[in-house]
Amino acid sequence: MLDFIEVLTHSSIRIKGEVGTIYVDPFNIKDELNDADFVFVTHPHYDHFSIKDLRKVIKPETIMVVPARMEDDALELEREVKEVMAVKPGGSHEAGGLKFETVAAYNTIKPFHPRRAEWVGYILVVDGKRIYIAGDTGATKEAKAVKCDVALLPVGGTYTLDAKRAAELVNTIKPEYAIPTHYGTIAGRKTDGKTFADLVKEPVKVVEKIQYFKLD
Repeated sequence: MLDFIEVLTHSSIRIKGEVGTIYVDPFNIKDELNDADFVFVTHPHYDHFSIKDLRKVIKPETIMVVPARMEDDALELEREVKEVMAVKPGGSHEAGGLKFETVAAYNTIKPFHPRRAEWVGYILVVDGKRIYIAGDTGATKEAKAVKCDVALLPVGGTYTLDAKRAAELVNTIKPEYAIPTHYGTIAGRKTDGKTFADLVKEPVKVVEKIQYFKLD
């Protein structure tokens, strides 16, 4: 189920579609793959923007998309990719044949991800499906307004939504599928995915995807 979407660990996501191979926040990548047609970064924290791990997935043809506020940091890789594209929340874009939208990602009751930073989640349109990768966010008004077929949401608490609040958000936006992320390693427990699944209401289907919890 949803075999074209992988959660490698934490919030490190790989999606394969007709448009190519897409990574979001590659982190703790185990092999030198260099297969990314697109890389999306949600914000500059080390577990989402890792130069070491980015270099394991990028190639000269890669299009890299980052929040505008961290463009200078991303330009360290400018000569190693085809393009570095800077975006702000609330936009609609197309790059290399891939359509996507940006959604504000910030905390409402925690200090770790301020709204003023203009960090983002993404809605990627892959093979006709709208896939929402929320990034490190709370239950914001922007997140509650998302229309998508698949939602990948953080559930580990501490810095983001916990399982209960993530389930409340999913029950509001009602995607066809929900995939929990951001738990079991840096934040949250390995059981948070199941806790989240137990709280999500039908007809939404929850699919746990994290491949490994141990960080190298």
